[in-house]
Amino acid sequence: MSNKPPLNWGREKDRMRGQRAATSEVREERLRTMAGLRGSAAPALSAWRGRSAQRYVAGVHDVGSDDALEAAPAVVIAVRRDEAGLASPINVVSIETAADAVAWVRQAQAAGASELHIHRLADAAAARAAVVADLSAASSPGDCAA
Repeated sequence: MSNKPPLNWGREKDRMRGQRAATSEVREERLRTMAGLRGSAAPALSAWRGRSAQRYVAGVHDVGSDDALEAAPAVVIAVRRDEAGLASPINVVSIETAADAVAWVRQAQAAGASELHIHRLADAAAARAAVVADLSAASSPGDCAA
């Protein structure tokens, strides 16, 4: 017999979950595509983990392509990739109109972005704002803005 009180697993899981969320960093997780399958070309996909550990799947596009201009409304992540292939997010915004996209893509290019990761699965403006807030830990205050 022990004098220790029994462990409350529900409370302990909540405590551990809070610790995990506090230490989570925004990061990219590369996804495998359908490159080996016959048919059309495989889309370039990536996933980003937010501070909440939520995963957001995004299409990867060259910063010079017109895809970002046609993406609205969507969440767009401006990304700089180093020689080792690691992605560094420069800025994360919710683009609501094509006019917003034109100005923001120019700023992203000037800030050194080489790729745009476009997350189109958030339907409402509030959902897109939540995604931006979750992923914005990677952006510094002096970066380009929408």
